[in-house]
Amino acid sequence: MTDFSPPLRGLYAVTPDDRLLPRLSALVEAALQGGARLVQYRNKQAPAPLRRAQAAELVRVCHAYGAKLIVNDDVWLAIEIGADGAHVGRDDLPGHDLATAREALGPKRLLGVSCYNDLARVDAAARAGADYIGVGSMFPSTTKPGTIIATPEVLAEARRRFGGPVAAIGGITIKNASSVIAAGANMVAVVSDLFDAMDIGRRAEDFQKLFDQ
Repeated sequence: MTDFSPPLRGLYAVTPDDRLLPRLSALVEAALQGGARLVQYRNKQAPAPLRRAQAAELVRVCHAYGAKLIVNDDVWLAIEIGADGAHVGRDDLPGHDLATAREALGPKRLLGVSCYNDLARVDAAARAGADYIGVGSMFPSTTKPGTIIATPEVLAEARRRFGGPVAAIGGITIKNASSVIAAGANMVAVVSDLFDAMDIGRRAEDFQKLFDQ
């Protein structure tokens, strides 16, 4: 695992699919002003040149606030633009395994692994040296409709097996986040309930406060 300071805990802000770079940058900056210190760049629809430009800009913005930028799906892009790590799912490493991702990222970048509700994948992530895992969808999600729901019991067992930080993913709102934190989540990964809020900075603050209670 990578030596990460501060610890992986609290709000994990995941970007919405937005092709307008200045607007996306402003949205992320608002979350950072509210206290987010870990941001994931995720854009499934953008072409490669736009993904590269957006990710590089968000690295700059995050680092200006002392925050970390993680790239979803693409280990090689994360390395290219100087991001702080990559988050990978089942289909994000064609022809490679998690150990390859770990080796490519090296000791100074974070590796996050989506484990869904699959405890065998939790074990694989631990063996590969992942820095954190994502479990979920915990609730029905507009970002990933139709996904299998993971129970609080699965999340708790995933944390026990992994022994490191666990991010609860999927359908998380300010109203239901406390339940997954109580089940053992070290982080809550949030897209819509954060970036669709009328006051993004205040919503980020509210999520952070849940971890201080």
